[in-house]
Amino acid sequence: QKKRGFVDCPSCGSHKVQKALMAPAVSTARKQETIALAMGEAQKQALAQLKAMAEKVRENADYVGDKFAEEARKIHFGESDPRGIYGEATLDEAKSLVEDGVEFMPIPVFPDDRN
Repeated sequence: QKKRGFVDCPSCGSHKVQKALMAPAVSTARKQETIALAMGEAQKQALAQLKAMAEKVRENADYVGDKFAEEARKIHFGESDPRGIYGEATLDEAKSLVEDGVEFMPIPVFPDDRN
């Protein structure tokens, strides 16, 4: 198949592909606990960064509650002064904003944020 040009790279489409030595099931000397611990630390760092970003948004943007989609659309179309906002939107409202070309980013709500 390779000689006849039927095999190509899925990333770039090149026909110049070669079989490579692979060892997907090779056991390493690292213990599973070490890997799990490292993953846990990476998750903690990612969570801390997300929380810091969410806090920065809350400090520097206006809370518009469940009117988020409406207000974001007004800002996008120039009907309201440009400013940072945050609030809540349903999945359907978020899809509609995407269809209208309104740029936004979901911000997670953390359990301790509700207290």
